[in-house]
Formats: sequence, C-alpha cells, structure tokens
Amino acid sequence: MSHYKPIEQSFKVSYEYKLHFTEDIFSVDNPLFKDIVQGYNNKGNVKVLFVIDSGVQACHPNLSANITSYCKQYASVINLTEQIGIEGGEQSKNDYQNVERILNAVNDNRICRHSFVIAIGGGAVIDMVGYAAAIAHRGVKLIRIPTTVLSQNDSAVGVKNSFNILGKKNFLGTFAPAYAIINDNNFLTTLDQRDWISGIAEAVKVALIKDATFFGFIEENSTRLQARDMESMEYLIYRCAEMHMEHIAQGGDPFESGSSRPLDFGHWAAHKLEYMTNYKLRHGEAVAIGMALDLVYAHFIGLINKETLDRILRVLEKIGFDLHIPIEEESQLDELLNGIQEFREHLGGELTITLISKIGAKHDVHEIDISTMGKSVIWLNEMYKPKVSDTTC
Repeated sequence: MSHYKPIEQSFKVSYEYKLHFTEDIFSVDNPLFKDIVQGYNNKGNVKVLFVIDSGVQACHPNLSANITSYCKQYASVINLTEQIGIEGGEQSKNDYQNVERILNAVNDNRICRHSFVIAIGGGAVIDMVGYAAAIAHRGVKLIRIPTTVLSQNDSAVGVKNSFNILGKKNFLGTFAPAYAIINDNNFLTTLDQRDWISGIAEAVKVALIKDATFFGFIEENSTRLQARDMESMEYLIYRCAEMHMEHIAQGGDPFESGSSRPLDFGHWAAHKLEYMTNYKLRHGEAVAIGMALDLVYAHFIGLINKETLDRILRVLEKIGFDLHIPIEEESQLDELLNGIQEFREHLGGELTITLISKIGAKHDVHEIDISTMGKSVIWLNEMYKPKVSDTTC
C-alpha cells in the first residue's frame, strides 16, 4: 500500500455571456455583430465560420449575400471563411454527417479556439452546431443567432448542446456556454404558424413553475399571441429568456450534476413523443402535450384542483395547441410510459419529475404511479379527440 496521501485540488471557472436583442443583424448599418466580435479581440481579423439552417436561407434568400456584404464592410474586424447550409429541424440532430461537415470546415478553415463558429437557425440546428463547436479543439467560440420563438426564448439561451443517437434525444451532448446570443426579431416574421405557436409552450412552462404573474400575461394575451402580435411576442420572448438565464445563474446547478431539472417540466413525455412520431411533432407541440399530461396527473393525485387544470388547458387551447396524444394502441401507451424510466436514466440518480402545486409553484416528485399516469393519458385523449387534418403523426 502506498504511503502517499491523496492530492486534492478544487477550482472555479466563471462564465459570462450576453443575450442581445436587435433587428436586421446583418444590415451594414447595424454594428452589433461587429462590436461583439471586436469586443473579444480588438486587434481585428477574427475568423468566423457560419453554419446556417437551410430553411432560414430559403425564407431569407438575401441572408448569405447580406452576411458577405457585412463581413466585407467590417473586414478589418471580421475574416469570413465559409458559409455552410445545414437542413434544419430535429433531423439535423440525427445525422452525424452534419457534425462531420462542421468539423471538416473547422479544420479546413483553420478555425481555432480564438475564432468563431456562428450558428444561425432553429433550436435543433443550434444544438447540433454547438455540439460540433464544443468538441472541436475542446471548444471553439460559438455565437448563436436563433431564428425561432422556441430557440430565442429557451433552447439557445442555455448552456447545453446536443445530438440524438441510439434512438434517444440528446444522448450525446456538452455543457458549453455560447460567447453570445443574438435575438433578431426579423427572423420570426417568416415562421409558419406551427413554429410561431410552438415556442410559446416553453414560456407557459417557465411561467407555471416560477411566475404566476407571467402566466397571467400569457393568459390575457393568448389570442393576440396566436394572431402573431409581435409586441406581445417580443415581451414573451424577453421575459421567458430572462427567467431561463436567471435559473441557470441562480439555480445552483447550471451543468445539471444533480437529479432535479425543473425547466424540464412536461419534457419526459415530450421527448418520448417526439421520438415516437419520428419528430413530426415540433418540440414545443410535444412540450404542450407533455405539460397537459402531467397537469392531469397532478390533478389526479391531488396536487392541483380541477379549476386550475381547466384554466391552464384553456390557455393552451386558445394559443392553438392540439393536446391530443398521438397514440392509438396499448403497445404505444406502454412505450410512452417507458419514457419515465428513460428520463431517469438520462438524468441519472433519483427519478425527479417536476409538477406544480399551483400556478407559479413547482413540486418535485420522485416516483410516478404508472397506472394513474396511464389513466391520465386516457382522460386527456377522451377530452381531446384527434383532429381530422392532423399532420403531427
């Protein structure tokens, strides 16, 4: 036996990043992007590699040309290397060739840890690009420019990056904060209605577990939000993002070393439903269903009363969510309920499912009665019949 004592050491690393709000980020009259790059290195000539959601490119056909013109205008600061188009949507996180394309571009363009990868797109593309950037050179600088409601108010403002593999959502991933996030509301104007509505689910989620006043705002403005009122949406995104960032900074567990993830309220079922529908369900649509299911369960076990349940379901309906769970057979119900165990495995340690005891107050439980959860599925699907024009399955 060795007589040497263990050597112990501890250290802390401080992270700092900003979420910026703007319009027309690549207009040559808008210096924000240049200022962010220059703020990192005021000596100039910083290499940047753009990875762009091809769906965003299709909706904004001048985007690539505007980026080129912008970088040319500020060439003393920005050294544009390449622009890569990646097919958007959750499928972008299922094809490892996308990760390899980015790694090859980082290598070919000699992008180093003092260069920037710029991810422009929805949450899935930003997740995948962030994962590739985090594993290249053990981490190159990343700037996120999210283009959907969901990514602007939730997924892009956090510290997580991920890729789907082995039939499991986000099985591969890293914790790597972006250098900066830039929300440009101009990108929201071209979203289809499903994507416009989808991101509102994350705002409902954070309001239900943290802020009854914010839920009141969503309730009061649900019709305007559904009708694409930009002023209401801008506040919703700002407040939701602010609350997510406060949780990351003040929640005490930004890299999720524990078993509790309150911001994943409604997500155990959402992740499973996305997989079961081959990602035809948008993430936010699945989260809305997942919250509805967990709210019914919370009512059945006596956590919330029927009035509270009905009030929340009514808001989700007014926003435009279809709360029918897309399963038809007993085997599918069993597969869905197995998502609870998969969620525990993903978290590690003790099962922790976040519910609510009232609007604005989370309540963690460490076991789920499978029979009662199954009854909750049946109750919800009796309440919400499948729509004739349903395109989610």
